[in-house]
Amino acid sequence: MKRLAFVFTQPPHTTSSGREGLDALLAASAFSEDIQVFFVGDGVFQLLPDQKPAEILCRDYVATFGVMSLYDIEEVFICSESLEERGLLGFESWIIDVQVRTAAQIRQNLEQRDVVLTF
Repeated sequence: MKRLAFVFTQPPHTTSSGREGLDALLAASAFSEDIQVFFVGDGVFQLLPDQKPAEILCRDYVATFGVMSLYDIEEVFICSESLEERGLLGFESWIIDVQVRTAAQIRQNLEQRDVVLTF
């Protein structure tokens, strides 16, 4: 069985990347039980609460990240350096449970994956 990694690097609602990545992630969970999810760079903004995409005429797909646990996707990591660069270090009210990891730890995890998909 392939060990998959999904890496979210783009902010929400600027492109379709986040929505497509989430759709691919949920679909892949039917074929693999070993999935890790990483939020790095501007991808950390995907997990901020109280987003109002309707105000810019976008679909609110971000709330769907909350169903990952129903798909047995529980290894979710967020980059501490990305948080610090964006003034979010210490923020704890993410829309899902995440584990904070350094960029070095995330690189180490990614090296152990068979397939890395970046969105």
